[in-house]
Amino acid sequence: MQRPKNVIVLVADSLRYDSVHEGGATGLGYTTRNAVRFSQARSGGCWTLPATGSLFTGLMPHEHGADAQSRGLSPGVPTLAELMGAQGYHTAQITANIATTEIFGLDRGFDEMRRIWKFVPSKHRKIHEALVLVGKPRLRKKILSPEFIAGKLAADLEASKVWLQNTWDEVFDQARAMLRDGERRGRGNFLFLNLMESHFPYHVGDTFETTASGLLGKLHEIVSLYHLVNQTWLTQEQNPIRAEMMALLRRRQRLAWERLAPRVDAFIEELRQDGDNLVVFGSDHGDCFGEQGWAYHFSNVADAGNRVPLYWLSPNHAGDRVVDTPVSSRDVFHGILREVGHPAATHHLVTEPERSYPVMQSAWYDNQGRTLARYKYNQICMLEGNVRYLYRRGDWYAAPPATSGPEPTFAPLPAGTNPLEEAIVDQERRTHLKRVLADFEAYSAQHAA
Repeated sequence: MQRPKNVIVLVADSLRYDSVHEGGATGLGYTTRNAVRFSQARSGGCWTLPATGSLFTGLMPHEHGADAQSRGLSPGVPTLAELMGAQGYHTAQITANIATTEIFGLDRGFDEMRRIWKFVPSKHRKIHEALVLVGKPRLRKKILSPEFIAGKLAADLEASKVWLQNTWDEVFDQARAMLRDGERRGRGNFLFLNLMESHFPYHVGDTFETTASGLLGKLHEIVSLYHLVNQTWLTQEQNPIRAEMMALLRRRQRLAWERLAPRVDAFIEELRQDGDNLVVFGSDHGDCFGEQGWAYHFSNVADAGNRVPLYWLSPNHAGDRVVDTPVSSRDVFHGILREVGHPAATHHLVTEPERSYPVMQSAWYDNQGRTLARYKYNQICMLEGNVRYLYRRGDWYAAPPATSGPEPTFAPLPAGTNPLEEAIVDQERRTHLKRVLADFEAYSAQHAA
C-alpha cells in the first residue's frame, strides 16, 4: 500500500447514524463521492470514554479498561498514537471533549495535546457558568468547598464552555497549522480531532438556543436537557422526560448535524486536496432518546447508541462505494495500521470487513449512588447475520437491526438457548465470540454491584 503522508481521524462526538442519514440527505456531498462508506458500523462502547478507548486500541472496553467502572486505559495496552509515533508520525490530539484527555489516560502516545477550550474565548460567560453549575451535580456539591473557593474548579468550567458554543473553526484551524508545520519539517502527522457540536446539548446555534415554541415549551426543553445529561431516569420509577420532548431532543442532534455537516465536508475536501492523506470520519458512539428504554449515553447497547457513521478516504482505496458487511468501528485501529505498514495490524476494514466482529457492550452507570437496582447490570450485544443477540444477567434476547422508524425491541429467547452455539456457523468466529463473552462475564463479576 501507498503510505499516507498524513492520517487524520475526525470524530463528531455522540453522532447517531440516523441523525446523519435522516431524509436521505447527509450533507456530505464531497465525502460521499470519495469515501468508502460503512452502512453497518457499530461502536464497541456507548459513551466517549470506552468508545474512544476502543478506537485507540482496537479492543473492547472490558479489554482496554476505559469505561464507567474501571475508569482508565490499562497501562500495558499499546495505543494507536504510540504505534503511529513508532512509524515516524508526529502525533497530536485536538479535542473539544475533556474525556479524551489525560484524566482517563487517553492522551497516551500523543506528542501534543490541544484542548480546544483553552483557545476559544467564552461567550456569555456568566450564563455559561450558571448553567454548568446547575446542570452538573458534581460541581454543585463543590460550590462552597475550599477547592471551589481556591479556584480549582476553573478547569471544569473552562472545559465545559464547548457545551454552549461552537468550536469547529478553532479545531480545524489548529489542524491546518499542524499540517503546515509538518510540511515545513518534512514529517507526517497523525491527528485525532474531536468535535462537540453534535454532543449534548446539540448545537442548534452559535451559542446555546432552545428549539421549542413558547416560553413554557422552552422551559420544558431546558428541564428535559437537564434530566437527560444527569441521567435522572436511572434513579426514578418513571422517565421524567415526556416522549414528545424526547423526540424534540433527538431532533436537536439532527439540526446540529445540519449545521456541522457542510463544515466537515469542506474540511475533508481540503484535507484530500493532497491525495496522499488518509482521512477517516465518523462518530465515537450515538445517543439514545428513548430507544429500548434508554436515554443519553450510558449503559445502552441499542443501535441508536452504537450504530455510527463511518467514512474512509484513502489513496489506496477507490471511493463512492458502500460496505454493507457489519463491522466494528474499533477496527479503524487495524485499518490505519495496515495502511502505514505497521505489523500489529491483523486486517483491514475496507478489504476484509468480514474479519471484523461487531460486538457492543456497556457497564452500568452509578448515578450519584442512587441508580435503581434494576439498572445495575452490564450487558453485551453481538450482531450475527441479521440478528442482534443481547446477553444480560445470564439471559439471551434477540432483535433485528434497526432500519427506520422505531427500533425493534429485544425479545427474550427460550430458556437454555445459546445463540453462540446455535446461530454461528463459522468455528473460528464462534470460538472468538465465546472467549469475548467469557472475558466480559469475568470482568463484570469483578466489578459487580
